[in-house]
Amino acid sequence: MCYFILAFFLRFTDCYINMNTQPMFLRRLGPDPHENGAQTPACRGCPDIFELASGDFAIIGIDITEASEKHLPPTAGCGPDERIVLVPRKTLVLAKSDIPSKI
Repeated sequence: MCYFILAFFLRFTDCYINMNTQPMFLRRLGPDPHENGAQTPACRGCPDIFELASGDFAIIGIDITEASEKHLPPTAGCGPDERIVLVPRKTLVLAKSDIPSKI
């Protein structure tokens, strides 16, 4: 089974406001996952990382919430409106240079 999940990472105080607006994608972080004819691990071309106009980030990855939620550290939790998303190491490492270093 393949999942296409878009997870938003928002500041808690902005959740209500931002989740009721349409996200504006500014740019992809890292290379296009299909660059040079590369194949991706999931059905619809994920994984991918995007910066939003709000300054937050959107992640497209494989939903692993059900299998991993019970293994989270005691101080971590996944709310009913959140998903745990698998992003391959390669995707995050290649995006590192595009991730802003300042808030």
